[in-house]
This record gives sequence, C-alpha cells and structure tokens, in this order.
Amino acid sequence: MTNMQHMMKQVKKMQEQMLKAQEQLGTKTIEGTAGGGVVTVQVNGHKQILSINIKPEVVDPEDIEMLQDLVMTAVNDALAKAEELANEDMSKYTGGLKIPGLF
Repeated sequence: MTNMQHMMKQVKKMQEQMLKAQEQLGTKTIEGTAGGGVVTVQVNGHKQILSINIKPEVVDPEDIEMLQDLVMTAVNDALAKAEELANEDMSKYTGGLKIPGLF
C-alpha cells in the first residue's frame, strides 16, 4: 500500500470517528443557570434547547425585564458550555486543529 493510500484510509477513518462524535453530541445534555439556579436551561450538544425551568419566586409581573435577563443569561451559559463540550469532543479527532464549518 502506498503512503497516499494509507493516508487516505486514515483520513476516512478520522471522518467516520468525527461523524460519530457529532451524532453523540446530540445525546449529551448541558445545563446553564442564572440567578443562583432560579432559571435553568438544558440544551443538547447540538445547541438545541431542551427545557427552560423558571422557579415561581423569580416571577415578578412588575419586573419582567429581570426575568428576561435571567433567561437570556441561562441560555447563553448553556450554549457556551455546549460549545466547549463540542470543541473538547472534536479535538480528540482533530488534534486541536480548528476546521472551519466542522463544529
């Protein structure tokens, strides 16, 4: 087998491993929080929101802006953690290379 054939075989194997890792990200759940846990957001590794939980004591009809800020903060926290998880999982296969459009 030539070096080129061997290299192509390795690239194909890496692609398969990366596809499997991307699929597995969808099964992982990450939680973001705000306000000491009064708002929690769960997302999967594909950055899809699975649930939003708001404790009743934080709901104040006179201060909707605070609740909006807490939800936004929790969502951003969860998405940042999902991004970090994706980068960690994929770097196992890319050796730390940043491949545009991959994740």
